[in-house]
Amino acid sequence: MDTDALRLFVMAAERLNISAAGRELGLAPAVGSARLAKLEQELGAELLHRTTRKVSLSLEGADFLPYAREILAQAEAAQAALGHGKIGVSGTLRFAAPSSFAQLHIMPLLPDFHGQYPDMTLDLRLSDTRFDAIEGSFDLALRSAPLADSSLKGRKLSDDSRILCAAPGYLEAHGTPQAPSDLNGHGYIAWRNLAPRELINPAGETAILDPTAMVCRAVVDDGDALREATIAGAGLSINSLWSVAHDLDSGRLVRVLPGWRSNDHAVLWLVYPRSNVLTPKTRLFMDFLIDRLGGRSDWRDAFRIA
Repeated sequence: MDTDALRLFVMAAERLNISAAGRELGLAPAVGSARLAKLEQELGAELLHRTTRKVSLSLEGADFLPYAREILAQAEAAQAALGHGKIGVSGTLRFAAPSSFAQLHIMPLLPDFHGQYPDMTLDLRLSDTRFDAIEGSFDLALRSAPLADSSLKGRKLSDDSRILCAAPGYLEAHGTPQAPSDLNGHGYIAWRNLAPRELINPAGETAILDPTAMVCRAVVDDGDALREATIAGAGLSINSLWSVAHDLDSGRLVRVLPGWRSNDHAVLWLVYPRSNVLTPKTRLFMDFLIDRLGGRSDWRDAFRIA
């Protein structure tokens, strides 16, 4: 199968523009169209619908697209293993991450990354909503959870300790809880749902934070919104240390029940589909993030439970 034709198809599918994809590969519009037509004839399927107004991906094209990306990745990895191919790393990397984490910790690193790797383009998809790394055809994704999905492989970026915190003004007005039982009746800002959260202390004792026993008038699905509402004094909330470390240092937030943390075993993972070849560009960006962000001491809790 002609990898040049596959590369043209992938670029045209991403841009929904055959001429633009062809120009980027140094092809005249007629040559690009002819090469795509030959690929479709070889596959026996129309991959792209063309009209005089627009180009759209067909159902067959949508099904074939992740396989085309995989074939190109395999070819790139094979050339790299033999010392062939382009000098340096180039191309586009599709990376998905929680928006709140990316804004705080990845966006500030972009100038340095692009200074080191000027031929790399990052296609960033940022959202605090849960995503599917496979269906989204991402090369790499950041996920904060236990890595239980057998279809994914990954490397640990950092711990993701989650703690209770509140604004100093809120605690002055409503009092500071001294034990988990004191949480009842306090204002609370929930993350995504009103499910109970288990807390744990260094002795291994557990307690339940029950939002229904608290005064919860806000449920949010955005990490920045959760932090800002807490700073504004709307109530207590559970936040990742990577999200609030600078606010704790500045005094804008105070840790509540410092001997307790959320017992959810969350870890920041850099994950990629198990079926994917780990291409040079993916490995490069993964190593860059781990070098810059891995093992941050201010993201680790003061205690660990064995």
